[in-house]
Amino acid sequence: MVEATANGLGQQALHPTHAHEASAPVVVAEAHQEHPIKLYLVVWAWLFILSTCSYLVDYFGLHGYLRWSLILIFMVLKAGLIVAVFMHMAWERLAMMYAIILPPVLVLVFVTMMVFEADYTLLTRIAFFGPGP
Repeated sequence: MVEATANGLGQQALHPTHAHEASAPVVVAEAHQEHPIKLYLVVWAWLFILSTCSYLVDYFGLHGYLRWSLILIFMVLKAGLIVAVFMHMAWERLAMMYAIILPPVLVLVFVTMMVFEADYTLLTRIAFFGPGP
């Protein structure tokens, strides 16, 4: 028994019934995920196009709601691309996506509700107290 351990055979040489278990290679699977470089280049190109469009909104001198709508649309599209691809959110579990995306969406819903309530409050004050000084 001492001789088997000293030769480096260990306990497997002492128990021949378990020798086949020790000789099987242990395969360790890594959960590393790589994405093709083409995906990142396409997303970079789309970010460049959206940034150019955002710049052209100012260049052409658009004003009012059209200007701010276009700027906000381009901003949300760029943020969505960055979060989805560069922050690897597109490959996350649905629960993680809800945990990160749902709170800002709810904040936007509540801000929209407050905007409508502010308009209603203003109209109510004007109706009861007059237009003011």
